[in-house]
Amino acid sequence: MKPNDPHRVRSVTFGVGWEENGISHDHHRHAGHVTGWRYVMPEAVNAQPGERFDIPDSAGLAPRDDTLVQRVPKTRILSEIGRIPIVPRFGRFYPRGLLSGLPEIYRQERTPFRCVGVDDRGITADFNRPLGGKQVRLTAVVDEIRENVQENGGNCAHGIESALDGPGMEDRWRSMPTDFFSDGPFERPDDSDDAGFYSRPRLVNHLDDRAIGIIRELYGRLLAPGMRVLDLMSSWTSHLPDGLGLAGVIGLGMNAAELAANPGLTDYTVHDLNRMPRLPYTDREFDAVICTVSVEYLVHPFDIFSDVCRVLKPGGRFILTFSNRWFPPKIIRIWMELHEFERIGLVLEYFIRTGGFDQLNVYSMRGLDRPMDDKYYPRLKTSDPVFAVWGTKPVIELRTSRWKGFRLDDPALIAHY
Repeated sequence: MKPNDPHRVRSVTFGVGWEENGISHDHHRHAGHVTGWRYVMPEAVNAQPGERFDIPDSAGLAPRDDTLVQRVPKTRILSEIGRIPIVPRFGRFYPRGLLSGLPEIYRQERTPFRCVGVDDRGITADFNRPLGGKQVRLTAVVDEIRENVQENGGNCAHGIESALDGPGMEDRWRSMPTDFFSDGPFERPDDSDDAGFYSRPRLVNHLDDRAIGIIRELYGRLLAPGMRVLDLMSSWTSHLPDGLGLAGVIGLGMNAAELAANPGLTDYTVHDLNRMPRLPYTDREFDAVICTVSVEYLVHPFDIFSDVCRVLKPGGRFILTFSNRWFPPKIIRIWMELHEFERIGLVLEYFIRTGGFDQLNVYSMRGLDRPMDDKYYPRLKTSDPVFAVWGTKPVIELRTSRWKGFRLDDPALIAHY
């Protein structure tokens, strides 16, 4: 079979990346049945697995159009969707079906618009795509090449389009804070003491193995040998790669049996952050803090993010990973209401409003094949999506005459103060 045979299809991971307002964005979407490269990227027709290509901007990213920012009167805004009450808030996204009587918009339409203005008379709706007008990098990595055994071929443009669906929703609108925090955002279906809910050990994985592998790879890339790491809201596994050579991994969680079963921990503490947001550790004790599929349960996130900053050494990272699965009774209200890319924006807002962190990064991976031995296969054929947000505690140099050139983590400076 010739390398450029039109019957060959490729598994491709498309990437979308940009930097804006000090935040680095890096999103990925796997497409398993891609052809049509000659029309979008002619140089990729003969590509081999592992090769990476830049995609021209013309491949699907629309420019921003200010005429698509429109005023919608209150009489055209429905009060609920599917019996769920809706109160539009600034910066949030809502399905277009929330709006009635507008041209070419139907009750069933789920395409999101952004609310960019609210008053007693109605809202201002931005119908632009979230990435409209941004200077983004579009890339493609060939994962696999195989013979097409289907009657119809794949579509490269469709793969790019799916990669562009979602990214950008995490950004603030014109640098103004998104209103995530009206309407009791941290209420939960079950507001009883968490100790009772977590008293029974749950020695099960909450994500499929492929998603767990993505999280391991990410932690392996962001952590380094010799680090002392706090595994926040830990359980019976920490999803850390083997052989990383960490100096220690301290677990903080709700269930002693789960923590004792975790082979990656060198020590652990049973502690309820929703009752006692202050961490039971000393200042500047850890090189990194990780939190895996648990940020959605925090009812005091600003206190906890602030205290994580306290226990981190200057230059240390706080890394949070999450997906779209959770324990329904204990999930905070705002998390359930948001699009999955808006949840990235919520976690970013925790970082920004808390202060104390810079070098903010977001990451996502979607669309990978679910392992065939997973209990949800074939009902769910794609792997659980993985989202991540992390920030760094700054290393601030002192400029006084005595301590000029010393850093805040210098032992001599710490001993002095």
